[in-house]
Amino acid sequence: MIQTPYLLFLGDAPDPLAAKVAQGIRDWRPGNAVAQFRMEGCKADLRLPDMTLTEARAAGAKTLVVGVANRGGVISPAWKKVLVAALEEGFDLASGLHNLLRDEPDLAAVAAACGRHLHDVRVPPVAYPIANGLRRSGRRCLAVGTDCSVGKMYTALAMDREMQARGMKATFRPTGQTGILITGDGVPLDAVVADFMAGAVEWLTPDNDPDHWDLIEGQGSLFHPSYSGVTLALIHGGQPDALILSHEPTRAHMRGLPHFALPKLEALRDLSLAMARMVNPAAQVVGISINTAAMGEDEALAHLESVERRMGLPTVDPFRQGAGRLVDALAAL
Repeated sequence: MIQTPYLLFLGDAPDPLAAKVAQGIRDWRPGNAVAQFRMEGCKADLRLPDMTLTEARAAGAKTLVVGVANRGGVISPAWKKVLVAALEEGFDLASGLHNLLRDEPDLAAVAAACGRHLHDVRVPPVAYPIANGLRRSGRRCLAVGTDCSVGKMYTALAMDREMQARGMKATFRPTGQTGILITGDGVPLDAVVADFMAGAVEWLTPDNDPDHWDLIEGQGSLFHPSYSGVTLALIHGGQPDALILSHEPTRAHMRGLPHFALPKLEALRDLSLAMARMVNPAAQVVGISINTAAMGEDEALAHLESVERRMGLPTVDPFRQGAGRLVDALAAL
């Protein structure tokens, strides 16, 4: 078990989006977020207290969480001094990077000497099966995006919170490092061997009551050349009954790929529905989630209204406005 609460390590994040892991923990488990630790040049700020390692330990933090998700998921050499010092200060370390803490000899040696634990949440905990494509009881909802990091996880978490408040049967199903650190469980899907990814999603979303909804954390984008495979595995393994389209309208290009433009919502709707109906002919697109964090209130409302008129689907920013209308769409199926 990863000990809470956390000190969120932002390192030298080049922009706020690079600290999306820490941001997710702060937004959805604020009681676990004692403070942030930023290195010189860090361009992210969670508006948490900036603390030294000693101050954070005195404030009760038990685990330093690497809250940065960089391209390739690597442990930067510039971070090493802080990570070693954290172990010596009495912190455990937790990370969802592809570059595992346990594979760094210096970190492993210091952790052993100090009696501390290294938690790599991107290590698949079980041997997942190959997908069989059989239909399962219960219902499933998946958010699919025009790009990476557009709000798919926030959409599922917001819907889960609304459904719990209504007394509906629902479970948020984490499939990435941030979701796992928020809930303490899940499947690190992009670390699963390709042949077993869809099977891992089947395993994560088993048979359930007919009126129970699994809210599956989305990953990547069918349109992103780097990360389309994990999205398709979610669609085919999850066999969603309902799809939510997710979009961030202020992006100039795909995350990390300036030579690729974002697709239109119409293209996302059509391609995602075609892929979903291969495994669930009854799949429907039921709503749209727009990440309006970079917009002012009036601009955001005008954009949401414009998209809703154009697409003919309930369109909200579920973190800013609440997910009630998206949940209404599920309840109407």
